[in-house]
Amino acid sequence: MTVEGRVLLAMCGLITVNQLGFGSVIPVLPLYAQSFGVPASAIGMAVAIYGLARFFVAIPSGKLADWLGRRPTLAIGGLISAAGSFWCAAATGYPEFIVARFVSGFGAGIILTTGQVVLADISTPERRGRIISIYQGCFLFAVGIGPLPGGILATYFGLAAPFQAYGVASLLAMAVAWFAVKETKSLGQTGGSHGGEAAFSFIRQIGLLIRQTGFVLVSIVSLINAVTRTGGLFTIIPVFVSLQLGLSAAEIGSGMALGSVFGLIVAYPSGVLSDRFGRKAVIVPATLINGASMLLFMAAPSYLWFVVSCVVWGIAASVGGTAPSAYAADSAPPGMNAAAMSTFRMVGDLGYVIGPIALGLVVDAQGSQTALLVAAAISVAIGMLFLKYAPETHHSA
Repeated sequence: MTVEGRVLLAMCGLITVNQLGFGSVIPVLPLYAQSFGVPASAIGMAVAIYGLARFFVAIPSGKLADWLGRRPTLAIGGLISAAGSFWCAAATGYPEFIVARFVSGFGAGIILTTGQVVLADISTPERRGRIISIYQGCFLFAVGIGPLPGGILATYFGLAAPFQAYGVASLLAMAVAWFAVKETKSLGQTGGSHGGEAAFSFIRQIGLLIRQTGFVLVSIVSLINAVTRTGGLFTIIPVFVSLQLGLSAAEIGSGMALGSVFGLIVAYPSGVLSDRFGRKAVIVPATLINGASMLLFMAAPSYLWFVVSCVVWGIAASVGGTAPSAYAADSAPPGMNAAAMSTFRMVGDLGYVIGPIALGLVVDAQGSQTALLVAAAISVAIGMLFLKYAPETHHSA
């Protein structure tokens, strides 16, 4: 097996273990926050604070990965994530729990950002879509299946148990990073005609990247995908379909789980398509379909149509997580993988913070249907802008 193959295998193991831990806390997070006797708005803060931490740490993570190296940065992220998760389990009050969630999100942000830097290091444009899709498939599988053991742990051992499991998973991820992931920093600094740019300061590298129209647009695509996911699917749709269709929590959860399964199925084929036909040929349809799925949810007349909507969304979300990352990596001159992927990650994580807030305000002012229309409209708008103005970054030979 090649060096790149061994690194990819180790990274898939790392992200699978870590995201199993993350997925395990999903079904109990609102209940655990509620156990501190806080109102619904404060429960939402427990979700948003995690995304806020990831947003703040994205750029520092890239800089640390360039300065210290990818491998130790991943290990540090695992250690911080573990500390935050164990702290969440031991918190005695809501303010302490929120601080612990921020620490946990801080560590997770380091892992997720540095992981994308490593993928950019080990991939070439010809195979980048497939490499990222394999990693993305492991990510989706772990997040999708994580709520099952999390729910079992909470049922038999209490609401704090999934947070303890997340802490253990983060420690295992740290061990994988330290003992199994080969340092890839030197791989990301070779090739191309812009080698001198690697010597630029990190801030100047970011300045060069944000002057690229395509890089800016693909980062906005990532942001909008996050807005529709956290603001639309996670915040609005469960309440909307519960009221409109009378669906139970189990029915809603099973529909979303099925959507994740289909997302896993299409992950690798979407990577092959982006390598063969170019990134735009995949990004534009995925972004438009993401918007269409919001309309399907809004108009679904029955549980069957809700499930169809979940499947459509799952496919769009999976494809929309692979090709944009490949496009962002393509946009990085040699030596600038850390700057490119951390900036791309930071913009996407911003969507996790503003999505629930912005669309929630629309719900309060105009209702759920208007909010879903807004989510669909912004997805379609950025898809069309990307189609018109973003240059293709990869043409197959």
